Amino acid sequence: MIQPNRTYFRWISAPLFLSHAAWLNRGRIIGWGGVLLMLQVLFLGFLVLWYHDVFGPVNPPVASDFVSFYAAGKLALAGTPALAYDQAAHAAAEIAVSGPGILYQFFFYPPVYLLLCAPLALLPYLVAFVVFQAATLAGWLLLMHRILRERGWTWCIPVLAYPAVFWTLGQGQNSFLTATLLGAMTLLIDERPVLAGMLVGMVCYKPHLALLVPVALAASGRWRAFAAAAVTVTVLVGLSAVLFGTETWHAYLEAFSGSQSVYETGRIDFNAFVTPYGAVRVLGYGAGAAQAMQALVTVLTAITVGWIWRRDPGPAERSAALIAGILLSVPLALVYDLLLLTVAIAWLVRAGRAAGFLPWEKFALFCCYVVPLVSRHLGREAHIPVAPLACAALLMFCLVRTLRKVPRRTPASGLLPQYSRA
Repeated sequence: MIQPNRTYFRWISAPLFLSHAAWLNRGRIIGWGGVLLMLQVLFLGFLVLWYHDVFGPVNPPVASDFVSFYAAGKLALAGTPALAYDQAAHAAAEIAVSGPGILYQFFFYPPVYLLLCAPLALLPYLVAFVVFQAATLAGWLLLMHRILRERGWTWCIPVLAYPAVFWTLGQGQNSFLTATLLGAMTLLIDERPVLAGMLVGMVCYKPHLALLVPVALAASGRWRAFAAAAVTVTVLVGLSAVLFGTETWHAYLEAFSGSQSVYETGRIDFNAFVTPYGAVRVLGYGAGAAQAMQALVTVLTAITVGWIWRRDPGPAERSAALIAGILLSVPLALVYDLLLLTVAIAWLVRAGRAAGFLPWEKFALFCCYVVPLVSRHLGREAHIPVAPLACAALLMFCLVRTLRKVPRRTPASGLLPQYSRA
């Protein structure tokens, strides 16, 4: 009798090792997360010291994206909010905050964002930065706690170690706020649909990241939430027009119409994009091919998300599908926007704990977790755009989970539905 050799067993055991990922237990996740968290804190601290000339002058000087928000708020407080969309005036305001020589940070946010930027600009710059990041980080952590339903505090370690957290903090971006608003909507949509719709409406400061929400709400017939979102957007737009003048909206629309050239000419590194559009550009193709691919993926993603929400398999599947689909459906999302994936990952972890993980699902979640750490480097060095693949993987698992819950007719009666095990 022929005995199988050790190579045979290695070929068999390797897929099982990855597909079941039993090694990804709670203890290892917290332990490895702690190591990653410590390394990123040390690295972030080094960057802060470096950028503040502790190790010598930095040339050119570096400023975070928050300086753009703060400068726009200062212009609004000065009674000239429309100048936030004048690059020369806005650049001068940034220099007044950070000093000469910094790389200009664009401001293409609609005037509703000035409703937040102006109050922050009442504070000293560093205080405003800390207040904004600390408040939005706290809101995001509360959201993650509500989704994961974890006890104690150790769950915070791998959550805080997620690499997009440090992209957000380092860039001074608003990803904590966006993830909190969209994630809270997924938590509240069943029991408090009006409040959920209001939270979605508040994302109108970054409207493209709510592109799929109307599709999901309409497909599932959640018209109260849909109406609440529309009313909230209308109120915020009207309030911004009253406070900052309609000429500010004209200035914004004019600046926005010219923003396409900024993103298509590479003035913002294509390797920082995490969308299908960015993936095609990283692969070396032109803007036309990237736009065509993005349009195709957007349509397919909208159909998939709409179908999942119409079937309404449960909060975990539909919520994770919506969040993952958002990053697939828009051409512009950068590496710090991957913080949104924490909402999708958390929902799938909750579903896996309740009903069991699908084959390869735990390993896929692990890969998605490390994507913000490696996506930009893989794009630059190997021209491999992994971020859209991560979002597509999460959406695929949501689809599979939904299909497993779709009712089917029994061969005997053809009438009584049976549900496949989740």
